[in-house]
Amino acid sequence: MTDVAAGTVHRQIVDIVASRTLYDESYLLPESHFEADLGIDSVIFESIVAAVRERFALDAALPAGLATIGELAAAVEEALAAGGGGAPAVAVSDGHAPDSGAADPVQEAVVRAAMRHTQYEREQLPLDADFESELGIDSVVLVSIVADCARELALPDNVAGKVTAPTLRELIAELRVFAAAQGGTAGTAGQEGTAAEKPSRPAWDSRSMKDFVEQRDGDLFAKTRSFRGYLRGREAERLYWYGMPLHSRCGNKALILDELTGQKREFLMFASNNYLGVANHPKVIEAVCDATRRYGATHTGSRFIGGTNALHKELERRLAAFKGRPACIVYPGGYAANLGTISALVKSYDTLVVDKLNHMSIVDGARLSGSVRRIYQHNDMADLERILKRCDDRTAGRLIVADGVFSMHGDICDLPEIVRLGREYGARVMIDDAHATGVLGERGSGTAEHFGLKGEVDLELGTMSKSLAGMGGFVVGEEDVVEYLRFYAHSYVFAANIPAGVAAGLIASLDVIEAEPERITRLWSNIRFLHRQLADAGFDLENTESAILPLVIGDERRAMEMGRAVRARGLFCQTVVFPGVPLGDARLRVSVTCEHTREDLEAAAGIFVEAARETGVLPSAG
Repeated sequence: MTDVAAGTVHRQIVDIVASRTLYDESYLLPESHFEADLGIDSVIFESIVAAVRERFALDAALPAGLATIGELAAAVEEALAAGGGGAPAVAVSDGHAPDSGAADPVQEAVVRAAMRHTQYEREQLPLDADFESELGIDSVVLVSIVADCARELALPDNVAGKVTAPTLRELIAELRVFAAAQGGTAGTAGQEGTAAEKPSRPAWDSRSMKDFVEQRDGDLFAKTRSFRGYLRGREAERLYWYGMPLHSRCGNKALILDELTGQKREFLMFASNNYLGVANHPKVIEAVCDATRRYGATHTGSRFIGGTNALHKELERRLAAFKGRPACIVYPGGYAANLGTISALVKSYDTLVVDKLNHMSIVDGARLSGSVRRIYQHNDMADLERILKRCDDRTAGRLIVADGVFSMHGDICDLPEIVRLGREYGARVMIDDAHATGVLGERGSGTAEHFGLKGEVDLELGTMSKSLAGMGGFVVGEEDVVEYLRFYAHSYVFAANIPAGVAAGLIASLDVIEAEPERITRLWSNIRFLHRQLADAGFDLENTESAILPLVIGDERRAMEMGRAVRARGLFCQTVVFPGVPLGDARLRVSVTCEHTREDLEAAAGIFVEAARETGVLPSAG
């Protein structure tokens, strides 16, 4: 045996398997069968073997047919004994997590939970590393880590909501305090209050959707029943009004059925992403109908297996031309585009660097990739550069991903600096133009055009369910990259794509947008008018520079009450609370389109002011 002690081989392999599968280490026994017991497919298994070979610096391939963790460990020990490897490729430094045999149960619980929820290995978790900028652990993942620790250490259920630690070391210290304070209070600390403390009819349920993320029970569906009670309470107060069905086309106005009362009502519509009004254009609707009659309602295979239509090819050609790039790949949805592209290009040995406020599809793509993740503070280019400087030299490729227009804030990424820093530090750049396509740039082609950086961004991603008035997602870039994605992006290879009728409608939408540039001009006239009205009234609109106008309120209860007051006056916009935004950052999200008339905008401004004064968001008039 080399300088790797025989007794540590099994533990280190368990660490690797845990990081690749998110299993608790207690499930990973020597006799655990990779497929039958752990559900590990061949793709994940190969990534485990590659990580094992790198960890132990093995020169030769491991034997085929290894079926259990014990067999894999034995094969590694045999290779090391034969002189086929050496010291671990990555030594654990003083600032890193200790061996799993460490005596401190709190520290070990934190490290194991962090490994389980991040896919990192033990040596990739320096105790002093910042959760966001250095480990890429966002607030949602941190809640899960702390919930696991609380369960293992028998701490109160509400610990996750009280943690403020920015690093693993400080989290360990905070949890030690909770553990020391267990005394006689642990049994009740996680409760909202005893029966004696609560009024018989509480005025306000202070819980949010965050309280149901990590509710655990032997019955998997127990959390659904708990959430149902919470949801029905919010609905009874008319605070949650999500998913109410439209009974008309969605233009500047829409007929919506209030399912709580059974009544239909026409609302001023400020919750639509139909920024250029193309969804209701006669040529688009006619194209959808004609193609559906010709090609049928849908196809029944993936793009590789019977699911490619001539219209798909034409749509990809048109989108590439519209965005000014050589090639395009169309996915079933914008979410699928981010999941597939990120997980196909970025692997466990690569680094993904993301803006803190990126869309959830980027967050989930990062998790699926298993990459090293880094989060820079929103639009903070100094923080992005600091992270790029500190990127571990062991990682292979680097990809910076940012929204072009941030969907809940309306501001625009600092693309010139992102591109400059990407070049300087050898990172590729991908921009998600979901809310920029059709809005930014003279032709509406997105963020790169807006900044005069066409061809300077490696990948531009978009969705077709907003300005383009259809369904699906797409990525444009160099031909080699797009061709690679066709074979390695699972959400493209293993999914049926958009129906031919939808593809025809999207082609017609591009025709309309290119033939009628006045739609973009009218959109921006409307944006500027309503922005000025709301800003003059005293609303906090943050730094929006797009068709999304956020009315920032902060307090979740007040935001929901203002949303209710706005709807009561005949206007519908989105009330955004957790998980759409972090707790304490609740808001109303107002979407402007080119179809709004000046009368619509003036009425909307008046409604927002009245509702804000009624709910205390703005001071009353007198």
